[in-house]
Amino acid sequence: MKRKQFSEEQIIGILKEAEAGAVVTELCRRHGMSSATYYAWKAKFGGMDVDFR
Repeated sequence: MKRKQFSEEQIIGILKEAEAGAVVTELCRRHGMSSATYYAWKAKFGGMDVDFR
């Protein structure tokens, strides 16, 4: 089984960058992922916050 490259905290951070106004294609290029991955993450993790305990 393939290891996950990004943790949930990292995914939420990337989604927050896009919400702040970053261009999705640039985010995908910078983080080494596809735009399809971004939109799948947005559907799954959109609206979530990182819990800082």
